Amino acid sequence: MLRLSQSTGTRIPLILTIVSLCASFAIAHAETPAIPDTPAGHTLQAFLDAFNTGEHDRIAAYVKQYDPKNNADGLTSFSSQTGGFNFISVVESTPGRLTFRVHGRGDNIDAYGALQLASVTPPQVKVLSIRAIPPGATIDDIQLDEALRQKTIDAISKQLTDHYVYADVAAKMVQAIHDHQQHGDYKSITNGNDFADALSRDLKAVSNDKHLFVGYDPFRMPEQSGPAAASHEPDPAEKARFRTMLEHQNCTFSKVEILNHNVGYIKFDAFPPPEFCGPTVVAAMGFVANADALIFDLRENHGGDPSMVEFMVSFLFGEPTHINDLAARDTNETHQYWTLPWVPGQRFLDKPVYVLTSHGTFSGGEEFTFDLKTQKRATIIGEATGGGAHPVKGLPAGDHFTIGVPFARPINPVTKGDWEGTGIEPDVKVSAAEALTTAEKMAAEKLANPTKSK
Repeated sequence: MLRLSQSTGTRIPLILTIVSLCASFAIAHAETPAIPDTPAGHTLQAFLDAFNTGEHDRIAAYVKQYDPKNNADGLTSFSSQTGGFNFISVVESTPGRLTFRVHGRGDNIDAYGALQLASVTPPQVKVLSIRAIPPGATIDDIQLDEALRQKTIDAISKQLTDHYVYADVAAKMVQAIHDHQQHGDYKSITNGNDFADALSRDLKAVSNDKHLFVGYDPFRMPEQSGPAAASHEPDPAEKARFRTMLEHQNCTFSKVEILNHNVGYIKFDAFPPPEFCGPTVVAAMGFVANADALIFDLRENHGGDPSMVEFMVSFLFGEPTHINDLAARDTNETHQYWTLPWVPGQRFLDKPVYVLTSHGTFSGGEEFTFDLKTQKRATIIGEATGGGAHPVKGLPAGDHFTIGVPFARPINPVTKGDWEGTGIEPDVKVSAAEALTTAEKMAAEKLANPTKSK
């Protein structure tokens, strides 16, 4: 699927991982280069042919044939934001993999892309990532050797030892990748993406932590000095571009409507930071404020910012309610999350609430679900969720690798536990495809018989 990612060095949400297509980089376009005549090249051409039209039906047809795990709505929004892409050049090409550079037609941004196929006959996308080239960055054509592999493993080991949520599991992961290195399991890997994939696989084999990942970054950033080097605050211009990107995606809120029987319906696929997307939440909740019941559709929600979860849950409670804690091992601090004493709008109180889930509901989407389930504020309908409870932060692991380290664990005030590895069981178990119809039927019955228990 298309993976949109943000340059590391700052916290990677996500919980929610989004590209900040925001850099400008001058390029001379003398002529249109050829895309390789390979399965990966044909797939990239099919993607660009559909993506550059901006037409939802064309993009949906591409998704159905080549990338069924992707979301046509999100790709269409991304196409609108960028104006499409012009192909610039090939960086590296094999039959099943292609790295390349493209130029945004509408935003005048150069980007680096990587396409990897899960199968070549028929071509099926495993990962397609497109990332903005940061200002001043260069793309290094590196070849992994023994020294660089060892340096990367040592850097990853330190970050896991210092930050991973469970110290004993961190030690086992560190031992595992050192054992693989000593046994020569990585010796033949010379591609950065392949090495990152191998490390991710081996770390997850020990931890079973779905949030944990190793990423490869071809960019080398210019050295900074002075206040800019010491500050961990994002650049104001980058924050502004990130806000604009979220606004183009309507903060992932794709549907807000009133269904039959005056039932409100809100579909959103992430929990972006409230500083950017709070007004969108207020508008959505205001639209459904006079509904008699409310359905939240989280079947494609993969997480985001815990503060946004707290903000949204606050609309459903009248009194401050303790909904979650996050305990971080590296700082030995626990942050409590309570519903807010005030929200900018009308609360949705004393009315039925339903949450739709799927196996893909993950991370922050699961926290929202778990908060409401344990407080008995909502009926959960659909499938057991994905089982990712640990928030993650992106940390450097050398010049060209990063690691997403799960650094904290939730502690629910009711159960004293979390959903890591197990997911959340729905109250009403049906397929994801049947969840909305089931919720509508249950809401209609509840409204017709308000004294009847669920």
